[in-house]
Amino acid sequence: MATRLPYPLTLTGDGLVLRDWRPDDLDDLVALLDEPDIARWTPMPSPFDQEAGLAYLRRAHQGRISGQRIQLAVTEDGERPLGEVLLFGLDAGLKEAELGYLVGAQHRRRGLASGSLSLLSTYARSTLKLGRLLLRIDPANAASIAVARRCGYRLTGEPPILQVGPYGPSSLDTWELPGDRTETRLERLKNVAARRYGRRT
Repeated sequence: MATRLPYPLTLTGDGLVLRDWRPDDLDDLVALLDEPDIARWTPMPSPFDQEAGLAYLRRAHQGRISGQRIQLAVTEDGERPLGEVLLFGLDAGLKEAELGYLVGAQHRRRGLASGSLSLLSTYARSTLKLGRLLLRIDPANAASIAVARRCGYRLTGEPPILQVGPYGPSSLDTWELPGDRTETRLERLKNVAARRYGRRT
């Protein structure tokens, strides 16, 4: 049976309120995502206009109510969105998921990305009981790498993953948040094989 992620959801801590996206967030969403740095490092459409924003909010809502992903607006007071943090690609069998984050250009260098990632990572570990939390980051994205390191994530030795965005293809490195149990190299290779080729009996 597939695991459903909780909806609705609000996470608070360190001066942040992470909440679900709302229809009236459209203008703020477009302002956040219609900028070159976002388009460079993510597969977001560029330019990101009102039509793209409406489609994005529809997908976010559908993913939330279906329990397929956690996709939260980053705010300081529950109101104006300053960025986004998300959890997706949940594998209940492997007890792992991928996380992501972004912050609008005007709101960077305030610890919002690291605070949001830490908050969601803690929730994923303590409440969702996920043992392996992953990030996929372009090795040239120094700002995102700094956030990952600040939150305790470490670069793994897994092969890069291809991502195609508005500025062309890029190779993403895998970062992992160490857990209480140290996974052996053999176990990690088995998990990589399971994701690529499915479980073998």
